[in-house]
Amino acid sequence: MLKDRLFITSFASISALGNSSEQVWQNYLHQKHFFNTENYLDESTYVSRLDQESKNLIESLKNEQSRYQDLDLSVLYAIFSARETFRKSKTETKDFGINIGSSRGATFLFEKYHDQYLKEGKTSTLASPTTTLGNISSWVLQDLESEGPEISHSITCSTALHGLLNATAWLQSDMAEAFLIGGSEAPLTPFTIAQMKAVKLYANFDEKEKWPNRSLEIDKPRNTMILGEAASTFFVEKNADRALAEILGLGYASEKLTHNISLSKDAVCIQKSMQMALKQAKLDHVDAVVTHAPGTRKGDWAELNAIKAVFGDRLPLITSNKFKIGHTFGASGGMSLEMALLMLAHHQFIENPFFKNKAEKPKTLKTIMVNAVGFGGNAVSVIVGK
Repeated sequence: MLKDRLFITSFASISALGNSSEQVWQNYLHQKHFFNTENYLDESTYVSRLDQESKNLIESLKNEQSRYQDLDLSVLYAIFSARETFRKSKTETKDFGINIGSSRGATFLFEKYHDQYLKEGKTSTLASPTTTLGNISSWVLQDLESEGPEISHSITCSTALHGLLNATAWLQSDMAEAFLIGGSEAPLTPFTIAQMKAVKLYANFDEKEKWPNRSLEIDKPRNTMILGEAASTFFVEKNADRALAEILGLGYASEKLTHNISLSKDAVCIQKSMQMALKQAKLDHVDAVVTHAPGTRKGDWAELNAIKAVFGDRLPLITSNKFKIGHTFGASGGMSLEMALLMLAHHQFIENPFFKNKAEKPKTLKTIMVNAVGFGGNAVSVIVGK
């Protein structure tokens, strides 16, 4: 049980869905995906990139000052999203914490500087300071001139929601009054995509395919994960005056690995995290679940098994967003949380084309659970409500 009530008072993101909440919501309503086809290592490859308007905004941000010229895209995305979140929070204090994580961090700069090292036997002076994991949160702190604590972390694909866990611990212990949390990822680089293809998770290119990522399709014949770039951030505080939603319950768990990217067939870690969140929220049911469901055969199936194990025959509405924007790694839990908040705000459930919900849609969505799970057998579940 949470000692103090916690609220989300603002949020923002930047992704292929757009750079404003209005754009993002309208693109959720459209029956289309946001994947491009690009050439990686002489192979046609699906990716989810920022739209042109968002790219222009990031370029403008980069040109604001000379120091920003040398930052990785993962940092620039986080700064943009954090600025919007802070602006919309309408808070006047600078005494707030920052915890923005990433699964991969500065992928573009890592590859750039390593390539330079291989060719020249040396690398740039800026190679180290611009590729540290702490680089993301520390630059956001500098940009917003925050006077609170600054934390960086990487818990693979559940990174953004682990940021919410961290913020909760600080806020519940009265060590902070507010936190800006989230995740940022810019993984569309040759080596990063090669890694996903090496573990045979990536979607094959098929020019006739209407939905390249088939998240939540139970009987798909192959893996269909696609990488996307994004940043998503949230302002969390105890003050309910400007609240958009309340954090009702939080859960986390892990399970024993059988190999580096394993997940049990019933996703025990997701079951435990959902049960913990429900217990904390004093609920036995929610109106909807936004799943992690990356579009892999075993991962999607295991999460659905976990949801059935927890809720039994009384399943909530189930959906995902990866059929539209793919997997944004450390930002993915944040993008799912944003989807949940938008559905609560608009009283409308966004269907996934591959999952046939049997649950009756309520007139008003009141409680939504968000799941995230990552390499390492870890899971986080969050329940938000109006």
